[in-house]
Amino acid sequence: MSAKRGGWILLTSAYCVREAEHNLPKLSPKAAEHWRRIIKPALTVVGTHLVLDRPLIYRAIKDRPVVITALTLKADVLLTLDRDDFHDLLGSSVYGLPIRTPGEFLKGLNR
Repeated sequence: MSAKRGGWILLTSAYCVREAEHNLPKLSPKAAEHWRRIIKPALTVVGTHLVLDRPLIYRAIKDRPVVITALTLKADVLLTLDRDDFHDLLGSSVYGLPIRTPGEFLKGLNR
């Protein structure tokens, strides 16, 4: 299902785009092509000030901006493929923000 068909707005920050592009080589050989052709054009990159009005205790310092950006933008869900750093949060939430892999998110639509 495409974001447009689903009526979703895919918001991200420049930091998250850089992180995704940095990690593309870790995925399948087709990942970079899909990123360039399908995913990146569907994204809306927004400026964020990484400010949170509450404490965020999260061990993966480099990924705190990802969580803070999603909270600041009042996202409905944070989607990530980073199972290493987000393993303890996948399937749960931070301040009410659900954290899912894209696959988990799409599977949840059919329930």
